[in-house]
Amino acid sequence: MLSRFRRSILGIPLSEITFARRGFHNGDRRARKHLEQVGSTFVYGYHAALDSDDAESLAQHINRIDSGLRGFAFEGASMGLTLLDRLTFLKRDRLRNFLNGPASAHPYMVHVGVGWALARVPWLRRRLQIELSHLDPLLRWLVVDGFGFHEGYFQWRRYVADRAVPRNPTDYALRVFDQGLGRSIWFVDGADVRRISSTIAAFPRARQADLWSGIGLACTYAGGVDRNAIEILHNLAGQNQSQLAQGAAFAAKARQLAGNQAEHTELACRVFCGISADSAAAVTDEALLNLPSEGTEPAYEIWRTRIRKSFC
Repeated sequence: MLSRFRRSILGIPLSEITFARRGFHNGDRRARKHLEQVGSTFVYGYHAALDSDDAESLAQHINRIDSGLRGFAFEGASMGLTLLDRLTFLKRDRLRNFLNGPASAHPYMVHVGVGWALARVPWLRRRLQIELSHLDPLLRWLVVDGFGFHEGYFQWRRYVADRAVPRNPTDYALRVFDQGLGRSIWFVDGADVRRISSTIAAFPRARQADLWSGIGLACTYAGGVDRNAIEILHNLAGQNQSQLAQGAAFAAKARQLAGNQAEHTELACRVFCGISADSAAAVTDEALLNLPSEGTEPAYEIWRTRIRKSFC
């Protein structure tokens, strides 16, 4: 009964993530089916958290999913657990137990999922510092990335077509928002690489680099296109090719940590980075050495810049 009640209040119908419902570009049929499967896997993980918020039993449900898609279920589950933590009064450590336990190999996806929750329930944003205080000091910027993805995915006409800016962001928060927004464009434009290039070109130049970084991550982690399309995308990125590579390296590291390597991730790393996925992941590790603590420039951005410069 509790599960049914939670779903009745917080559930997301599977129809909500179809291209037809969202109004996304309906290009290549195979790409559309693949990206819709990514969305349905996220929703599966989200609903699994609403049904069973015990970390271990939740992980058992998620681990039944094909390894290539499993990360999206962990992302959805972290959104669900964050909402339950904030909307209930007794048990408020679900996300912490999940992240420190069975989801410890999926830190990127968990932090992004928290951003979905903050986007879904607006009043949580006013408590943003409290919500992030127990998360990884470096990766918690991915919460803002997840917020940007959510807004692009569910409000693409406002944030992608009309290129709106969220209310009152700090300068760097807007940059991370755009990295998530770039990931959403991969879905909104149906992985149509030429259309994606045109979409990004319509944004102010100052925002384009971070959008390309998000595209690199989405293409490499989510996939959906063949080598020819990846090569065309790489050429279309022009001076932002190193941003594509940085996003690809993040994706490679996320999959390496989780042990769910995918053929499309290897392929994208070969094109965007010129090296294997494991080697690209190693670049992210090397860029962490002697990383300064938070200062005028966030450590997260110093990390990203070091990675990007490795591919210049």
